[in-house]
Amino acid sequence: MKNNYVINSIKLIKNNIKTVIEFEIIYKLIVSLLIIPISIAGFNFVMKCSGYTYLTGENILGFLINPINLLFLLIMIIILTIVTMIDISTLIIIFDQSYHNKKIRLIDAVKTAFIRLIKLFKIKNISVIFLIILLVPFLHLGIGSSLLTSIDIPIFITDYIINNKVLFIVILMLIIALFTYLMNYIYSLHYMILERKNYHDAKLASKRLIKNCNLKDMFKIFFIQLLLYIIYILIVIFGIYIITFFNNVLGNHKIIESILITIIWVFILISLLIIAISSNAFSFSTISTLFYKHKIDNNRKIIDIDYYKTVNTKRINKLFKVFINIAVIIIFMGSSILTYQVVNGNIDLTAVNHDNIEITAHRGASYNYPENTMSAFVGAKELNADWIELDVHQTKDFQLVVMHDSNFKRVAGVNKKVGDLTYKEIQKIDVGSHFNLEYDYERAPLLEDVIKYAKDNNIKLNIELKPVGTEVDFEKQVIDLINKYDYKDKCVIASLNYEVLENTKSIDSSIHTLYVMSLAIGNIIDLLAADDYSIEASNIKYNLVARIHNSGKKLFVWTINDEDTLYKMIDLNVDNIITDNVNLAKLAITEQKDINIINELIKALI
Repeated sequence: MKNNYVINSIKLIKNNIKTVIEFEIIYKLIVSLLIIPISIAGFNFVMKCSGYTYLTGENILGFLINPINLLFLLIMIIILTIVTMIDISTLIIIFDQSYHNKKIRLIDAVKTAFIRLIKLFKIKNISVIFLIILLVPFLHLGIGSSLLTSIDIPIFITDYIINNKVLFIVILMLIIALFTYLMNYIYSLHYMILERKNYHDAKLASKRLIKNCNLKDMFKIFFIQLLLYIIYILIVIFGIYIITFFNNVLGNHKIIESILITIIWVFILISLLIIAISSNAFSFSTISTLFYKHKIDNNRKIIDIDYYKTVNTKRINKLFKVFINIAVIIIFMGSSILTYQVVNGNIDLTAVNHDNIEITAHRGASYNYPENTMSAFVGAKELNADWIELDVHQTKDFQLVVMHDSNFKRVAGVNKKVGDLTYKEIQKIDVGSHFNLEYDYERAPLLEDVIKYAKDNNIKLNIELKPVGTEVDFEKQVIDLINKYDYKDKCVIASLNYEVLENTKSIDSSIHTLYVMSLAIGNIIDLLAADDYSIEASNIKYNLVARIHNSGKKLFVWTINDEDTLYKMIDLNVDNIITDNVNLAKLAITEQKDINIINELIKALI
């Protein structure tokens, strides 16, 4: 083999490209249509058996300390790891045959991988699970994905890490160190599958093989993923350009235009699907290429294995080809009809009305002003936010003060708790200078002053109560204040503590409540004290939005400060976006509303 690992990686795929594509398509279909639904159903069953209809940040700890639940989660992790290992092992076998310039059928590759894995499932090899769980996510940093990389880290956690420079650097260094360490064992599965070594011996062999090449191999794997990502983006840009060109040239020939655009549309879709599907294969073809290169460089024997054809699949292959041909015809005809209807104006792809999505200024316009101050609230109004979100604590003298933390240390450098101070003492604490010295006059305002301002300026309030356990008549005091200014119709009382909502409803059932959740799993509709829900963005999926809307309730999403997540939430048609950056959110909604038909088609593809 030549020294160019990129070319060699492509060759490994090319030599058995039909088998690779068949495997990746079938594997992803099985995972999507079988493994994931069964896992979700099993998880819901365990929740039901243990008496949980939903999981939130408040009750997740109780769920996790249940031994039965922990046992189920452990079994699920093992099953998902095994499924992932079948994926990796099958690719290793396919690429091994490609390296020796041999063809291998899918049925033979899968059967061999399965048989060899079965023989490896021994107690002494159990720790391979941890290698798979830790290593696989690092191998899917581009457009590819795997079963073990589908869980999102909550945005509020990533935002906190990114905004804390020291913590970010520490975590980044730990990740780099961990991956550098794990790279020592990246060829362990090759030794286990191809040479049938146990995990301990495979680890030692891998470490010897990759000696002093950790970082080089790491960057080579990353480069392949980056290259695929660039090709992916270029195809999208090319598709947009070509479709726009034909739209301008053939605007008066609707039928011809729709047929040509359909051909381009199908070509782009197939190209993007091939790249997305093969991303996983490219990662492991690169690893296989490097494995064989190190073997040659270190004068190690490369075993040539023959995988015998044991199953007659001629009939299956014929049926598969017939199925593919029929599917292509149906897709092309359907796409042509759809495209014709779109370009002819009979179907409006932008029919979803994003005008009803409201913007909440998180702690006021906190991107532009110090959080939870009158400057931030005035700024939110000037930026035309629909809502102001603010946090409330009770002082020592039972005043309701607007403040997020229970302690002034973060925003003022004063290590004193809100509940230990009177409001008069709080008025001496500068809460603006930490943002910018020009706001040194800012003090934590009273909730009453904010309600007065909101009523005078016709802006709604999302009032989040942050009890610490020392409050007296906390909910009643807030409700009385809202009723005093007759502002009930334009306020919600929110809290991460569900008991606060229950207390609120027991005092005044007409007050609108909002349950704030960092985690939302299960039937959260059962939470009857919550009129609406405020959920952290990484939890938001189409099914969750549909369930909440079908129950007649609304969905607030927090805290979104990046364009990609904003567009995603707009597409999912959430009701309210909570953000520090009001301008960015409003611009995203406007752009999404005004997008033209062609861009919407391309957006649907990617």
